[in-house]
Amino acid sequence: MARKDTKAPKSTGATAATKGARKPPAAEGTDGAGKKQNPLKQMVTVYRTIKPVDPQIGLWMVGAAVVVLLLGTLIGSFFGPWWVGLLIALPFAVVAAIVVLGRRGEKAAYKQIEGQPGATSGAMGSLRGWYTDQEPVAAEAQRGGDLASTALVFRALGRPGVVLLAEGPRGRAEKLLAKEKKKVERVAPGVAVHTFHVGTGEDDLPVSKITRTLTRLKPVLSKDEMAVVNKRLRSIPGMRQNIPAGVDPTRARMDRRALRGR
Repeated sequence: MARKDTKAPKSTGATAATKGARKPPAAEGTDGAGKKQNPLKQMVTVYRTIKPVDPQIGLWMVGAAVVVLLLGTLIGSFFGPWWVGLLIALPFAVVAAIVVLGRRGEKAAYKQIEGQPGATSGAMGSLRGWYTDQEPVAAEAQRGGDLASTALVFRALGRPGVVLLAEGPRGRAEKLLAKEKKKVERVAPGVAVHTFHVGTGEDDLPVSKITRTLTRLKPVLSKDEMAVVNKRLRSIPGMRQNIPAGVDPTRARMDRRALRGR
């Protein structure tokens, strides 16, 4: 009997699709080859990234670790040999230093983008479970195309409703906010619309408090309702004609990859 050839025929379509497919992004804490990074090396990289922005980061980390070690030693002296408490407190001291590194690193990242045009977009990138627009939905520049004097409005959609965040000269920014609020209310009537002016003024919302402020707003929409509202918001035409030529208003972004040591 003749043997049947069990080789599967070549599928040129599948092969081409496989070659053209993009590789999934590397998992957090890994390099491009998928290998896990050394945690100690990663911490050193993060520390070096933050050090120029926050020169006292080392003192804060050492201070947090020392406080934990002293507490451990003190508690250990009451219940047994002090060195037992010291040994137990060692891993907690390391954790305390890492927590301080993360918190101070986040503040340093906000400090890097604060005051820059498009800083709002960078801060919005840390929102989870929200629909956000990386580009401004409205912009108005003065003659000469100076980005520093450009009023920008960014939009976010979450369970609290629609949030409009403006930055730039307050007078023109407030006018843009009013226009965008009317547009939103026209396509999504009944949906709550919150407006803020981002800046460093007395009544402004600081960049570092954008995420905290938005996530503390009262939720009024379900996830399904959010999806419906998002489709309606997408029907609003964008406004890029008033942005100065050759300028990317979303250039101010926090370097989170560097803070993770990647």
